[in-house]
Amino acid sequence: MMKSRFNIRLNLFFFSAFAIFTVIIVRLAILQFVEGPSLSQLETSMRVKDVPLSPIRGSILAAGGEKLAYSTAVQSLYITLQKDYSMSVGGKENRPEALEIAKKLKEVFDKYGDKTSEPMTEDEIIKRMDLNYNQGNGYSPRLIKSGLNKKEVAYFLERKSEFPGIDVVEDSVRHYDKDTVAVQTVGYQKKFKFMDAEKLYDSTREANASKDKNPALDYTGDELVGADGLELYYQEYLRGKNGYKKVSIDPRNMATGVSEIVPPEKGYDLHTNINKNIQMVAEQAIMDQIDWVHKNPVSGEVHPYAKTGYAVAMEVDTGNVVAMASMPDYDTNVWQSGGIDPDVWDRIIENYQNGTITPYSSGLSGHNFGSNVLLGSTIKPLSVLIGLNEGLFATTDYYNDRGIAYFGKNDSSSVRNSGSHAYGPIKPTEAIRYSSNAFMVDMVGEKLWKKYGPEGIDVWEKYMEKFGLGISTGVDLPKEFLGQLEYRDEGETPLSRLAFASFGQQARYTTMQLAQYTATLASRGSRMEPHIVNKITDENGNIIKEFKPKVLNKVEFKDAYWDTVIDGMRTDVSAFTGFPYDFARKTGTSQQWGAGANRDNGVFIAFAPRVNPKLAVAVVIPEGGFGAWSAAPVARKIFDAYDQEYGLDGIPKKSLQQQDDKD
Repeated sequence: MMKSRFNIRLNLFFFSAFAIFTVIIVRLAILQFVEGPSLSQLETSMRVKDVPLSPIRGSILAAGGEKLAYSTAVQSLYITLQKDYSMSVGGKENRPEALEIAKKLKEVFDKYGDKTSEPMTEDEIIKRMDLNYNQGNGYSPRLIKSGLNKKEVAYFLERKSEFPGIDVVEDSVRHYDKDTVAVQTVGYQKKFKFMDAEKLYDSTREANASKDKNPALDYTGDELVGADGLELYYQEYLRGKNGYKKVSIDPRNMATGVSEIVPPEKGYDLHTNINKNIQMVAEQAIMDQIDWVHKNPVSGEVHPYAKTGYAVAMEVDTGNVVAMASMPDYDTNVWQSGGIDPDVWDRIIENYQNGTITPYSSGLSGHNFGSNVLLGSTIKPLSVLIGLNEGLFATTDYYNDRGIAYFGKNDSSSVRNSGSHAYGPIKPTEAIRYSSNAFMVDMVGEKLWKKYGPEGIDVWEKYMEKFGLGISTGVDLPKEFLGQLEYRDEGETPLSRLAFASFGQQARYTTMQLAQYTATLASRGSRMEPHIVNKITDENGNIIKEFKPKVLNKVEFKDAYWDTVIDGMRTDVSAFTGFPYDFARKTGTSQQWGAGANRDNGVFIAFAPRVNPKLAVAVVIPEGGFGAWSAAPVARKIFDAYDQEYGLDGIPKKSLQQQDDKD
C-alpha cells in the first residue's frame, strides 16, 4: 500500500516536471522566433536617441518686401560628450581629458578666429561643455561657439578625429530691422524653457512629453521660439521642422556614435500688410507730437506728462493693417541670444509690448495712464446711431442745448459741454459736430434708461460689441486686451453709467478696437477682421496660406441714420488744413483722474475719403491734451503717407512724382 502511494507521487512529480519544462521550452521558442525581432527593435530604440537639429526660421516681411525679421545661416561648433566627466563619477581624474579638449579648442579659436570679437577663455569653453549636465543629458550636443569663420570650419572638418564628439552644424541667428519698424507687432524670441507660462505652447509641451513624439517637431529647452507678436502668433509656420540625428548611447547615457542624420526644413515666410514707409511716418509723428505738446501751450497750458502714443491705420474695405505704432519703441535685436542683459531689461521693460492692443505699453504717461484711455467724444457718432436706431429721436428732431444736462434724483447730477458752451437748437448731426455732451446725456443715456431701465446697460453693450468695442477685434496677434468696461461697475446707478457712457466716459478700449470701430463707421456697418499678415509662403515663394478680407459681422441701420452720423463728423481740425480730400473725423478729449486733478487724453478718429473711404485711422496720446491738437496731427501725417504709397483716391502719389521726374 505504501509502495503504491509512493509510485503515484513519483509519477506526479515526473509529470509536473515534464509539463513545466515543456512550458519553458515553448516560451523560449516564442521569445526567439515570434517576439525576438520586436524585442530587438525595442532594445535598439532604447539605445538610440533622436537629437534635434534646429531649422532656419522663416522671415517676416513688410508690404514692400523689406525684411522686418530674418535669420541668417551660421556655422556653429557643437560637442557631444563621449565620456562621463561629471565629478560624481570618477572624481577629478576624469577632468584632465576634458580640460585638454577645452585648451585645444581655445588655441584654434585664438589662431583662426576673427580678431574683431572678444576671444573666448578656457573657462567659458568649459562652462559651455556642461560637464556636470546642468543643461542637458550626456548625449545632448553642447554649443561651444556660433558664427565660425571659413578657416575655423575647415580646420575642424579636417581634424574631426582629434576632437572626439565635435560637429560643425549649420545654425541660424535672428535679426530685426535696425530701423525698429513695428517692433512690438513683429515680436521677439526667447528660449523655449522660459515659456512655461505661455498657454499657446501647451500643445507643444504635451507633444514633447508624448512617448510617440515626432522628432521633427520636438522642442529643446534652449531652442529660440516666438515670445510675443507675430513671432509667437505664427510660431508653427515660422519655425519649420527639426532635422535630427540618431545617436547611439551606452547604458551610462553617453553617445557612442551617429547612425543617421535627417536635415531640417526651413520655416515659412510671413508677408505682412505693414508698409514700412507709412509705419515709420506714424512712429516719428507720434514722437514729434509728444515733443510738441511739451513745448507748446494748448488752451493755456503745455502737457509735459505726455510720454507715450499709439496709432493704428486700417484699410476700410480689406481690414489690412498698414501701420501699428506703439511709441516709444526699442531695438528688438537685444533678444538675439534668447535672453537679455539685466541692464537692458531695465531700459525696455516699459515699452517692449504692444500698446495698441494692450493697456500697459509703451510705458505710462506722467500720471501712470496706460494706453487704453477713455474714448471721450469719439464715441458720439455711435451714441447718436444708437439713439436713432432705438427710436429715441429722429434725424430731424431738434434739441435745445443749454450747455448742461441734469439727471438723477431731483436732477442731483449734471454734465456740462466743454467750456460750458450752449449751442441752442441743434439736430443730431450738429450734436456730433459741436460735440455736445448735454445732447448725449439727455437724448441717449437718460432715454435708454427710461426705455429699458437697468437692462439699458446690456443694450448699450450689444451695440458696442457690434462695432468691435469690448470684444476681440480678431487681429492676428496674441495677448489682445478686450477693454475695461466701467459701465459694468455696479457701484454707480444704471442711469449714471448710461449717462456718462453716452459721451465716452465709461469704458477704456485699445487703439486697435478704436480703429476697427472707425472702419465699421466708414463702411456703414461691415466690421472687418483686421489682418497684419496677408499670406504665408515657403522658401520658393509657393503660397501655403492666404488671408482674404473677412466680414465679422454686419450692422444694419437705415441709410438716413448713417448719412446723419457721417455728415456730423466734420469737427474743425487745423492739422488737416489743405488736406485734398473730404474726410470724416471726430476729436476726443477724455478726462482721467490723476494726482488730484482731471487730466486730458488726446483721442482722434478719422476715415478718408468721406465717400468710398479707403483708410481708417485711430490715434491716442495719453495726457496729450485736446485730441485736435495732440492726436490729429499724427493722423494727418499717416493719411498723407498712405496717399503717397497707395493713393486715397486709388492713385499712389509717389508714382505720379516718379513720372514727373522722368518727364
